[in-house]
Amino acid sequence: MKEAARVLELLVEHGHTVAAAESLTGGLVAVELTAAPGASKGFRGSVTAYATALKEELLGVDGTLLAERGAVDPEVALQMAAGVRHRLSADWGVATTGVAGPEPQDGQPVGTVYVAVAGPVGAGKVAALRLNGDRAEIRRESVRRVLELLGDELSGNARAQDTEQNGGN
Repeated sequence: MKEAARVLELLVEHGHTVAAAESLTGGLVAVELTAAPGASKGFRGSVTAYATALKEELLGVDGTLLAERGAVDPEVALQMAAGVRHRLSADWGVATTGVAGPEPQDGQPVGTVYVAVAGPVGAGKVAALRLNGDRAEIRRESVRRVLELLGDELSGNARAQDTEQNGGN
């Protein structure tokens, strides 16, 4: 996946690292990142927190939030990204949570996915996705979209830093 190579290139270019918190993708984000040459320069590691309880125990997601809204929620995704970033001492954290199917979960239909990025500055960013396809297609597209979100954030972050360093032009 070329998105993984792009992300790693941007991370290395800025001397940053990333960690992944995965639920529905079950480690596929880590697979994509580690498949790219030079991955060890930018990828710290991952936590596959498939069980809802592990999102709280390992990633620090608020237990009340999980009890009230379930694991398929935009705020849960943001907290997962922030939690893995902190736990694995990375500059950036990414997270995936959602319903790959075949059955709905937490009152959410199949194809409901939230991907999130938490970085060194700001509150983070989450994207709500409504994906079509079978389980494998939903998981694959979730990986692509979280890496795309991170790539966009890294590119934007670099532009913001350049603007600051060059007097705001």
